[in-house]
Amino acid sequence: MTEATDLGQIAGDYTIDAAHSRLGFVARHAMVTKVRGQFTDVEGQIHVDAPNPERSSGTVRIKAASINTQQEDRDAHLRTGDFFDVENHPEITFASRSVQDKGSNNYTVTGDLTIRGTTRPVEFDLEFTGLARDPFGNLRAGFEGSTTINRKDWGLSWNAALETGGWLVSDKITVELDVSAIKNA
Repeated sequence: MTEATDLGQIAGDYTIDAAHSRLGFVARHAMVTKVRGQFTDVEGQIHVDAPNPERSSGTVRIKAASINTQQEDRDAHLRTGDFFDVENHPEITFASRSVQDKGSNNYTVTGDLTIRGTTRPVEFDLEFTGLARDPFGNLRAGFEGSTTINRKDWGLSWNAALETGGWLVSDKITVELDVSAIKNA
């Protein structure tokens, strides 16, 4: 791994390697457990300006139909108009607007998240986890982060009341990022 202080190697443009990245979420189910899922069709670009992190940026495009919670019936329901409505809104997008250096390879990335045609600002806590050259000669950068959103803010409001009180699906959703990005030549 290359130290983050080697600004010459970190700076540049990167493409997210979807095969080695996870863009997922966690939701509470029936108020007693957590369901984890991810999107498997993801593409994105990251620009790292190491000397001036506030000039860094990123964009991500997700095919909403690629949702995978390891349970096909649930995934099929999540693709319907009750949730992501993939027929009318096939993509989820994120475009950063600002990056704030928090020190020690930690950043706050603010940007616009669009789900179901609704765009709202979100902030991700993001950690740069390092650089490595893979066996194929690619320089890879790692990033991990998360944020918590209220799904209803994006029109994902379907729910079912539980006989014992409460709701089947939590409003609070944790969005998780574990990204490997390859530096463009």
